[in-house]
Amino acid sequence: MALSDNKALVLGVLAGAAGLSLGTVVLYNSRRAVPMSGHGVHSKLYLTSNDQRVAGASMVVREMPGQAEVLDRLAALIQCVSELKDEVRALKSAIPKLQDHIRDELRGRSSRAEGAAARVRAGPPNRTTPTRRRKVAGGVARAGGQSSEEEAESEGGYITALTDSEEEEQIEAEGQSPYEVNVIEPLNQFSALLERVDALHDGSDGDKRECLRTMLDKREQFGQNTTFLWRLVRAYVDVHDITTNLEQKKTHAETGKKVGEEAVKLNPMCAESHQWYAIMCGIMTEYETVQNRIKNGYIFKDHLDKAIELKPQDPMSYYLLGRWCYAVAQLSWIERKVAATLFGEPPSATVQDGLKNFLKVEEISPKYSKLNYVFLAKCYRDLGQKSQARKMCDAATSMETISKEDEEAQKELDTLFSALGVN
Repeated sequence: MALSDNKALVLGVLAGAAGLSLGTVVLYNSRRAVPMSGHGVHSKLYLTSNDQRVAGASMVVREMPGQAEVLDRLAALIQCVSELKDEVRALKSAIPKLQDHIRDELRGRSSRAEGAAARVRAGPPNRTTPTRRRKVAGGVARAGGQSSEEEAESEGGYITALTDSEEEEQIEAEGQSPYEVNVIEPLNQFSALLERVDALHDGSDGDKRECLRTMLDKREQFGQNTTFLWRLVRAYVDVHDITTNLEQKKTHAETGKKVGEEAVKLNPMCAESHQWYAIMCGIMTEYETVQNRIKNGYIFKDHLDKAIELKPQDPMSYYLLGRWCYAVAQLSWIERKVAATLFGEPPSATVQDGLKNFLKVEEISPKYSKLNYVFLAKCYRDLGQKSQARKMCDAATSMETISKEDEEAQKELDTLFSALGVN
């Protein structure tokens, strides 16, 4: 057989198959136009121009057994595809507006929460936020004047309580919406927790340990709050300082540093997070290799600078920066060369830089700490200003020795007095 004959045969077979397929579709469309016995009426479909051209040839196809059921299922499938296309179009048109909708929703919730908090602050000082249990008991007590437990029990011996809708109506009748109650209660719990841990932080060694335990118990509930996290870092610093076991101290420092990283990532605009993370990096230098010590020193400086940028009137940040500058100024030539080899450029600071920061502390908060006066005296001594150094020593002596930091300062003072020739 010639090659041209083969091509003609193949084309003929393909054309016949195509005609049969198109014919089947046309037959299906024509059957859908008229309701079939035993089946529901389908929506009318229209033939395309290609369908119409082959309509005459396709009508000769005979209906096979079960063909009606297949056609019905095919019709349902086409209908589903059509509806799916409509839904996709609707989603495409809605997606560009989704961001604005979410933003408006969040703004609305934030404004309602702020309004609720403002109303609570403006209320009487002795008024407490009603919980669901108080609401149920209060409503029952008003009904009969008996105790809440007695009044809540019905004649049949069953305990009765307000439904959610009834409780919401009662709350709204007293001037608060259910949303306000749901928002205010967690706020009150969180505020009470912060007040407690701040008080424990300023307490004894046992209080500091209790502070860490309390915060660890509440971490699952408030662990995504930056205000909570930087206080948790502070608690790890406190417990590290009062712990005597070296391995435990290192564990507290490592864990606290991880929490500090989490706090900074959660809210990079929180000055306290940067401050306490820097402190923890400074503590970690006690347990690291020389290379990591220098690295942590750079991290310490960067986060202190950020803390000062965000909160320029915090004396603690200037005190810590003064300590860093003074320590860098005391580095030996070998230590500077090691830092330059590892990081390309050694840290740079002078005694004068340290003095400037310690004076800034005194400017913002006079008599900030006994140790601040000690380092002021050290700076003046190193700069050859002995009379000023003595004045700072006298100022430090006039302050009481209360904390362990004060005890450290007193030991430094004794050494300074000897170096300055003061009896």
